[in-house]
Amino acid sequence: MKREGLILILSAPSGAGKTSLCRELFKKFPDMKESVSYTTRAPRDGEIEGEAYHFVSNEAFERMVEEDAFAEWAEVHGNMYGTALRTLEEARKNGIDLVLDIDCQGARRLKEQFDGGVYVFIMPPSMEELRRRLEGRSTDARDVIERRIIRAADEIKEARWYDYIIINDNFDVACQELAAIVIAHRRKTFRMMEKVGKLFDI
Repeated sequence: MKREGLILILSAPSGAGKTSLCRELFKKFPDMKESVSYTTRAPRDGEIEGEAYHFVSNEAFERMVEEDAFAEWAEVHGNMYGTALRTLEEARKNGIDLVLDIDCQGARRLKEQFDGGVYVFIMPPSMEELRRRLEGRSTDARDVIERRIIRAADEIKEARWYDYIIINDNFDVACQELAAIVIAHRRKTFRMMEKVGKLFDI
């Protein structure tokens, strides 16, 4: 019995600390892989095909949509982004633990289209703290921050259908909680039977 890969889906409002938590997660579990999405946007300086994204034309993306090749896809700021169903199925089949960093819209579509996955919502401790973090970046204009705050309120309402919620108040604690979720699902009986079978010849 070959071990089934874990598909971990992470969502969070902008400013909740998801990117930093992902960075620490990959340090703790270097064998985990980040899902590479498809996009129609042009590569930015330094981005390499197949690492940051799979860069495709609008026509190619639309063809994949028509062929039901995506587990989830969405339009963001005029560009298309999508997770190929084959990417998830191959990871699960080959025992690869995969991390998907996607918004609530994409996560909901994924849950409807893909059978499997562990859904984790990263939440700020309060809206006031979220505003403080966004303003502390000093990268966004005031109107952009206000839009992010409004969107965050809607996204937080979506947290109710996720499997887990982590409140990122203390970063170290949040890291430990996310790692605990990964460890628990790696120890699920159906993921352990390949190793057990080799140890005890069953």
